[in-house]
Amino acid sequence: MLRNYLKIAFRNLWKSKGYAAINVVGLSVAFCICVFLFLTAYLQLTYDSFHKDGNRIFQTYFFANDPEKATRSGTMPLPLAPALKADYPELEAVTRVVAGRKSLVEVNGKYFDKMVLQTDQDFLKIFSFPLIKGSRETALRDLSSIVLSENMAAVLFGSQNPIGKTVQIGSDANKRQYVVTGIAGDAPNNSTIQYDALIRVESSPGYQAGKDNWSSNSHTVYVKLPARIGKAAFEDRLKSFVQKYLQNSLDGLKKKGAKPDQRGDLFALRLQNLSDVHFDREIAGGRGTPIALVYTILAIAFFILLIASINFINLSIARSFSRAREVGVRKSLGALKTQLFVQIWGESTVLCLAGFLVGLLLAYFLLPQFNAAFDARLTFDHLLQPGFIGLILGVFALVTLVAGGYPAWQMARFNAVEVLKGKLSLKRPGVLRNSLIVTQFALSCLLACCTIIAAQQVDYLRTRPLGFQKEQVISIPVGNQVNGRQVLGRLRNKLATDPSVVAITGTNVNIGRGMDRVSSRSTSGYTYKGKDVSSDWLLVDYDYLKTLHIKPLQGRDFDRAYSTDSTKSVVITESMAKMIGEKNPVGMLLGDDADSTDAKSRIIGVIPDFHLYSLADENRPITLHISNSETIHYIFIRVTPQSLAGSMEKLKKVWQEVAPQSEFIGTFMDENVNAWYQNEERMAQICSLASGIAILLSCLGLFAIAMMVIEQRTKEIGIRKVMGASIPNIIVVLSRDFVKLVLIALLIAIPIAWFLMNTWLDNYLERIHISFWVFAGVGLSAILIALATVSFQTVKAALVNPVKSLRSE
Repeated sequence: MLRNYLKIAFRNLWKSKGYAAINVVGLSVAFCICVFLFLTAYLQLTYDSFHKDGNRIFQTYFFANDPEKATRSGTMPLPLAPALKADYPELEAVTRVVAGRKSLVEVNGKYFDKMVLQTDQDFLKIFSFPLIKGSRETALRDLSSIVLSENMAAVLFGSQNPIGKTVQIGSDANKRQYVVTGIAGDAPNNSTIQYDALIRVESSPGYQAGKDNWSSNSHTVYVKLPARIGKAAFEDRLKSFVQKYLQNSLDGLKKKGAKPDQRGDLFALRLQNLSDVHFDREIAGGRGTPIALVYTILAIAFFILLIASINFINLSIARSFSRAREVGVRKSLGALKTQLFVQIWGESTVLCLAGFLVGLLLAYFLLPQFNAAFDARLTFDHLLQPGFIGLILGVFALVTLVAGGYPAWQMARFNAVEVLKGKLSLKRPGVLRNSLIVTQFALSCLLACCTIIAAQQVDYLRTRPLGFQKEQVISIPVGNQVNGRQVLGRLRNKLATDPSVVAITGTNVNIGRGMDRVSSRSTSGYTYKGKDVSSDWLLVDYDYLKTLHIKPLQGRDFDRAYSTDSTKSVVITESMAKMIGEKNPVGMLLGDDADSTDAKSRIIGVIPDFHLYSLADENRPITLHISNSETIHYIFIRVTPQSLAGSMEKLKKVWQEVAPQSEFIGTFMDENVNAWYQNEERMAQICSLASGIAILLSCLGLFAIAMMVIEQRTKEIGIRKVMGASIPNIIVVLSRDFVKLVLIALLIAIPIAWFLMNTWLDNYLERIHISFWVFAGVGLSAILIALATVSFQTVKAALVNPVKSLRSE
């Protein structure tokens, strides 16, 4: 019987090749896009889920109920982790993770730039990264120990056993030798913590100077609670810890007039679940992925599947009219409802399976293009994960059951007598069909509105004035294999007479996101005349303001003619002057009230506020200083507009002369700034792709429905022509029903789109205001697309000879 069902199914599908092709194309495209989107969401939702006892691992963060705005920060002071271990011995493990820019690694005279994390011995007790060689208990026991990742071990030592071999980390006076004591598995893509090697934080050059400093926050801290202690209970116990070690922070908030929050905290040390760290952009310093974006990707995937399923249902129901007599004959010959349901559903399952398999093949071949377009790191290895296999099979079963099962159930219920008399027992089939078409176009219009608004917000962020001129500036990461200060001096000498170079400077913080993908932020906090002040602490070199075209409001720029400018002088931004409460701060000393040494800095200038970081991040006051001892990590070069085209190639050649050991990875600063908004741009691109696919699928379904509806109204068209109706009148009559459905879809989609995008835009301090013309443009476009979709069939039907139309039945 099963073989007979399959034979009949393939025979019917071959007979209706157009119907089958439309369904297979629609389903395969939908499945292909959904595989990409599900993979993207799956990778995000499974971040850090591979760690054993992950529900007992937490990242610490500070909560401050500041009167201006409650804030949370995930960066901790160096003495916090040792203090936690000492005061709460019941904790299973506590570890610090200091991650910044890559470090210089030397082995046998070869140099590499690698991500070397500074951490504690408990790191391997908390996190379940596989340890291929070595012992979790002893691998990081000594300050001279280093644990390499599997990939780094292969790069440094090839096929040799690296255990016991030596590796040098750092450069110049900060170079230190380590002994390899372990090999850890590479961190997977869905891990918040990424590393090439692990060393003890105590071995870093500046550790002794900062190990007792509670006012400098530089790293993250993770704790593992015992199974018997809950998160809320331990947070309550941390209140006494804050009063013991962080009383200055509490006093500072009290001076500001801060009030306790609902939990009774002015300032608190709290815990964030490891599973939520990746989605918490505030404590991750803006590096996380908003969970709303992940849910949006999932929603878009289900929207596309829903639209494809609606097409399937509509076409199946419309096709039921042509198969009604077949069903009636089968029933009169004794076929049961169950048998008819299984047979018709079997045809739908064959179509769904064909669409599913073709969709998987498309996804396989298009995956590299998707990764390149959306800067994704998806691999088909994730398809083999049990959770993802279950998700895909569940989606396939749901689509097959709903899209194929409902039409089969309706057709199996036909009354045999009425069908054979030419009547159908299906009551008002147009209501369901029209409802589904409205749903399709509502989803398509919703996605189109969201796409346009997201694109407008990204464009607004890109074009918003940042307080400096980012055009014609080239940013060059120095790397670790050369001394940044020496390279800066060589470049200045080499390019001193080049008329195309306007200015050259150095800094330790890149503006935007360059090819090294490193982003760092250093803050300085202290008490100034009884006020708690905090600012971004920015190392610069001479001509920084000239390079960025920033003019002082008061005072002057750093000048080589003043010897103290490189040691005890600072330039502050306008908001910093307001924070310290000085209208004319030039000449005043800046530093902590309790500092009785000669370490305070004199303010020599005030400049306008500028954005050192993304507009999506908090914009803080900035203090600029020059230091001959601190490292220059980036070199900025401003060139003339006329020489912009060939400047990059020229600088690449010069770089090979002044820094042959370091790779040239210079980029234009305006490109770096655009990279700040990669997440927003990715959302806009995904919405754009989804809305395009959704509109295409909707039009495909509308085209097929229009074709079948017009076929059923052939006799009516002939009568209208005989009665004198013109071709335009017939086109209007046939098209207006579809236009009404699109208008209803717009009335549903527009308010939802306005609410959703307003909620999304509220996450930005700098945001656009949604324009009415966005919805008007989408509405008009939807109507025109719908008209264009059905116009081919309506014009074709209107041009048919009425005699031929009346003979059709």
